[in-house]
Amino acid sequence: MVDDNELNRLRDIAAPAPGESAKARAFEAALRAYDEENISAVTQGSAGGLRLTERAQKLWSEIMQKKLIATPALAGLIALPIAGYATFHLLREQPPKFGGDEKITETLADKPAALKPAEPKQAPTGLEKDKKADADVESRDATDVLVAPASPPKSESAQAGGTAQQTANERAVVAEPAPPAPTGEFTLNSTAPSTSRLARVPAAESKLMAPQPTMAPADQIAPQEENRNRVQDFKTNPVHAALEDPVSTFSIDVDTASYSFVRRSLKEGAVPQADTVRVEEMINYFPYDWKGPDSASTPFNSTVSVMPTPWNAHTKLMHVAIKGFDIKPAEQPKANLVFLIDVSGSMDEPDKLPLLKSAFRLLVSKLRADDTISIVTYAGEAGTVLMPTRAAEKDKILNAIDNLTPGGSTAGEAGIKEAYKLAQQSFVKDGVNRVMLATDGDFNVGQSDDDDLKRLIEQERKSGVFLSVFGFGHDNLNDQMMQTIAQNGNGTAAYIDTLAEAEKVLVEDASSTLFPIAKDVKIQVEFNPNKVSEYRLIGYETRALNREDFNNDRVDAGDIGSGHSVTAIYEITPKGSGGEQIDPLRYGQATVNNGGVANADEYAFVKIRYKLPNEDVSKLITTPVTSANEVASFDQASTDQRFSVAVAAFGQKLRDEDATAKFGYDKIMEIATAARGADPFGYRSEFLSLVRLASALGGNR
Repeated sequence: MVDDNELNRLRDIAAPAPGESAKARAFEAALRAYDEENISAVTQGSAGGLRLTERAQKLWSEIMQKKLIATPALAGLIALPIAGYATFHLLREQPPKFGGDEKITETLADKPAALKPAEPKQAPTGLEKDKKADADVESRDATDVLVAPASPPKSESAQAGGTAQQTANERAVVAEPAPPAPTGEFTLNSTAPSTSRLARVPAAESKLMAPQPTMAPADQIAPQEENRNRVQDFKTNPVHAALEDPVSTFSIDVDTASYSFVRRSLKEGAVPQADTVRVEEMINYFPYDWKGPDSASTPFNSTVSVMPTPWNAHTKLMHVAIKGFDIKPAEQPKANLVFLIDVSGSMDEPDKLPLLKSAFRLLVSKLRADDTISIVTYAGEAGTVLMPTRAAEKDKILNAIDNLTPGGSTAGEAGIKEAYKLAQQSFVKDGVNRVMLATDGDFNVGQSDDDDLKRLIEQERKSGVFLSVFGFGHDNLNDQMMQTIAQNGNGTAAYIDTLAEAEKVLVEDASSTLFPIAKDVKIQVEFNPNKVSEYRLIGYETRALNREDFNNDRVDAGDIGSGHSVTAIYEITPKGSGGEQIDPLRYGQATVNNGGVANADEYAFVKIRYKLPNEDVSKLITTPVTSANEVASFDQASTDQRFSVAVAAFGQKLRDEDATAKFGYDKIMEIATAARGADPFGYRSEFLSLVRLASALGGNR
């Protein structure tokens, strides 16, 4: 036994040494002697908490294994995830000692085993059955989560007179909310009242019920969290009959978020969810050397080509490539940027706020001295961290970024309003005014519904302030919300999963990310039913517009930044090719008897509408598509065209679309490898590795 005076002396030491307190050593001494009264004396007499040492934890585990070997359910209390709860209360409540009419079943560890001859088994008597039933009830009770009510610290006088109250408390059964989840270290808190019978929460109310007596806490494997990403679901574009529905209309899309998300999934060993694959965003992730306009007076140039389809001998691909005018650095307008940064609790992950801070540091280094930066953060509420500051004051800006810390709920609506307000206060006429939102999209305070946020953004964009959205993180990413506000805020969306991706988006592509050259860009294609039986647009499902929207300048559409390239691909079925999927109409127009049809030799007529960044009236560009735009074989198409088609095939393959069901990854690899061309940043080489990963994972073979 441990001497009581020694225990009291150790317990009253006011300044224990770091790492291992005197109280902890006293507790170890009591454990070695297994003195139940002194264990209780140490735990109840401690002022504040008692943090066990590693040796004390091991001693307690050994004792519990011996004491509870005959009760498997109780033995399970030493295993995670309920080890912290069980040890916390069992040590404080003197679990081995029972008073009054309480009973405890003896185990082989309590007394030496008596040697006696083996006896034949007999059927249990009625009394034995009753005892077994009682034991079963006790065992089931022990497997429930054990909790004890917390109380404020007692004064010395209250502690001195607390013996009688403690006796009453020992028989009280009180259910309280469970304490915080254990952190892996056992902590004894002496401020809670003592109870010998622990209150329990019914099994149906707890997720920490299953004991695992054979698994040590260090080996406990936490269950995988449910994937909580919010992604908009959509159906693949159908095949249209040109005779019945000759017109296709959509908004351009220069977002790249889908490609980054797909890349992360594949590198983590998982085939991406189909709705995370937006084929146009995968195609437009890569820079292409399309022919651009000759002057800034025309913001972009379009190039249309027709080529054989590599996955279908009966169809052709109509490839529409748009290249924006590339503003020279000396001609770039002054930028007024507001960083709107989510610092809520959900951002407290390595691939969220820490990565975000590094990414924005890269952007700051790219800006010119007379550009302006402001920083607004939002968690439980929005706040201005940095008022408009010239980029020349780099240290001040970087210090503000470095001091950002996560915590609280997510008041995204309030943050958006505050950011737009600050952008308008420092508005630069004839310059770039942009809010740059960085978040995982987990809005949960204020307006969090996508439609409400859409209306808010539509209202704010009237101020002339553009919006960029940068998604961070995994398993809680609200991609659907970010796509909604980006598409309706005259902005773009990107997903940043690595520092290399941050460098691509914010440094290498800074001009196209920050400096718009055209807004509300729409494409409308009319197919000639005399030349084309059927067509389908590859991708752009979430960007579809009504036919009448094309000429309506009030309808919002996508935006093009400096040097941006945009690619759209149609798969068309030439009339009489034998590849038609839709039966002709019985009473449809079979022939034309009015002396011929104008422009009968055209495949299609491409129209593009756009507005200049500071204008509200659209302009029109048209391009007829004839046999002059056609190449005889797929190999005769340009390197960039062939590579973009390989990416389109890969995206369709991941979405398990019918068109590429019989087109293997090996064919995609063959096309992409032959068309890799100049690859200064290694993007195309990385694409080849993703195709190999998808093939190895067996995604939609």
